[in-house]
Amino acid sequence: MDARLLEILVCPLCKGPLNYLKDKQELVCKGDRLAFPVRDGIPVMLDEEARTMSAEEVDALRT
Repeated sequence: MDARLLEILVCPLCKGPLNYLKDKQELVCKGDRLAFPVRDGIPVMLDEEARTMSAEEVDALRT
């Protein structure tokens, strides 16, 4: 994932920052508890494609 792209991408719902999880190939919005997939290096920023994260998953990212 290109670092410059990560700097400008925001959550399409709340416009908040995203964290890139390289091992899961996901962009995560902690505020909305959503994980957007990255397929073939392309972020899929559609809310219907996002995975809802559990509170435990989000908490694990904060540590």
